Amino acid sequence: MGTELTVTPDSEALAVGSLQSTDSRGLFGWWRASPPEAHRAFIAAFLGWMLDSFDVMLYALVLASLITDLSLDTAIAGLLGSITLVASGVGGIAFGIAADRYGRTRALMVSILMYSVFTAACGLAQTVGQLAVFRILLGLGMGGEWASGAALVSETWPDEHRGRALGFMQSAWAVGYACAAAVTAIVLPVWGWRAVFFVGVLPAFFTFWVRRHVEEPAIWRRSRGRHLPRGRFSAIFQGPLRRLTIAITLMNACTMFGWWAFNLWIPAYLSLPQARGGIGLSAVAMSGLIIAMQVGMWFGYVTFGYISDAVGRKRTYVLYVLSAAVLILAYTATRQPLVLLLLGPFVAFFGTGWSSGFGAFTAEIYATDIRATAQGFTYNIGRVASAVAPFAVGSIARTHGFRAALSLAALAFLLAGVAWIWIPETKGKALE
Repeated sequence: MGTELTVTPDSEALAVGSLQSTDSRGLFGWWRASPPEAHRAFIAAFLGWMLDSFDVMLYALVLASLITDLSLDTAIAGLLGSITLVASGVGGIAFGIAADRYGRTRALMVSILMYSVFTAACGLAQTVGQLAVFRILLGLGMGGEWASGAALVSETWPDEHRGRALGFMQSAWAVGYACAAAVTAIVLPVWGWRAVFFVGVLPAFFTFWVRRHVEEPAIWRRSRGRHLPRGRFSAIFQGPLRRLTIAITLMNACTMFGWWAFNLWIPAYLSLPQARGGIGLSAVAMSGLIIAMQVGMWFGYVTFGYISDAVGRKRTYVLYVLSAAVLILAYTATRQPLVLLLLGPFVAFFGTGWSSGFGAFTAEIYATDIRATAQGFTYNIGRVASAVAPFAVGSIARTHGFRAALSLAALAFLLAGVAWIWIPETKGKALE
């Protein structure tokens, strides 16, 4: 490891040093071979990301009801999803800079509060304009959570276990999405879509635990002692980083486009009547299919970390995104609920699991003083670029049907695989 990680020991450094004698074998050896500070950081990031998913995906799950109650067409419904993604990109960049300057945990807490409060506010919306404002403010917090949480986990876990820790952290999205589907199945048929959004305020209470139990990473505290200018946005475009930053951003734009093009519309596609191009399932049946997909999604997230730690970030990423492209085409080629139930977990496994690797390889490329800034930028500018996806799918579905519209997701994943030509392998690289 570099000199930055081997300075005179404090309590954190001693804990990391003791890992050499800890048994790291077995399925959960990566957890045993880590200090308590890393466990708490992981729990904070995991639950923050899970609750982020829970709040954000409530919109997709009640979208069919919104289209009916607010008299939306599919293009406007998609546009509301797009503006949320644009806002999340802005929030991710802003919170990434804030996390480098003021701390990972502080940025994490503020982002959770934002997306919780404004998810609940969506339940109060009386017009499309009001709903748009609340979705924009929600998006700012949504984007900020990932940048701060990924940096927090990256900087508290040993190099050899970083991929698995981030993979399990990323898997929280599937857990949150499944919980959102379960809540929707229970609340929507009885109390309506407004009550579903009101449940979204609950994550705000989690910030009290974060404040009391989660410390800033030791490596971040030491970077402050060197009086480096932190969160320098221009630094991620200096020297050889310029080409890397551009390639990573473009690659992530393709994967994010593919994910949002497919996942934001799948609940509505399954729920809308056949006369409007959908499958025509009930809210309970739709939620059941979505929950089944989240099982596959969770395994996709987790296995990515293990595979990428074993064979490398690059090979694993390309395998997942190319497999996703093929499976999405197969999923949209059928309208049989049983076939959709069987295919769904595999589509979600490959179509989402790739994102587990983003935090690991970007942490291994960028130094501590610009890490969260770089991760916030490359992740969220990709998200901004992908913001056209919900609107594009809604517009194409209106004129050419959902099969043609959702095939855009497959094309995006194919292009993401090509973009990896310009991104190097980083497996095993120590943080600087």
